Amino acid sequence: MVIDLKLNNLNTTNRLENLDFQRELVERCIKGERTAQYNLYRMYSKGMFNICLRMLNNSMEAEDALQESFIDVYKKLHTFKYESTPGAWIKRIVVNNCINKLRKRKLDIDDLDEGRFVAAEVEESSDHSLEVNKIKKAMTYLPDGYRAIFSLYAVEGYDHQEIGQIMNISESTSKSQYSRAKKKIRELISAY
Repeated sequence: MVIDLKLNNLNTTNRLENLDFQRELVERCIKGERTAQYNLYRMYSKGMFNICLRMLNNSMEAEDALQESFIDVYKKLHTFKYESTPGAWIKRIVVNNCINKLRKRKLDIDDLDEGRFVAAEVEESSDHSLEVNKIKKAMTYLPDGYRAIFSLYAVEGYDHQEIGQIMNISESTSKSQYSRAKKKIRELISAY
């Protein structure tokens, strides 16, 4: 098929920017075409697996979350409204599935009274000498709650209000957990 040839000839960046290609691929997936479903999986699975791994810190659980997420994607794809890219829509499903897995582990997040917490702006580190690999490694040592919030905020780009809604916590709790996660990461990196 023409679309399958396009998939092989386009690099990932061009494919992700090609809205016509994405719309056609989604429509074929909705019709149940296995090749299109495989191509959608192939386009997004590596990035989505990395999200799962960062959030769950366990490769077997990450693989399970990825597979469950793509099952959900194929079941719910008919509800996709093209208000975002398919990748952004899939990412939301992946993040929600990871959070559900963390909740099953009894995610440890301290909820703070809104009145007790004064949101202080935590200065961002201007020291760019911290290597991404050191941060990733340090993230693996964080408790589940800290790691999930740090990953959602610093890596995935969600704001604290969105994180609060996704995780069913207050915005101030998200901010404080992020601040604590950042502090813990700095301590872990210093200890290396």
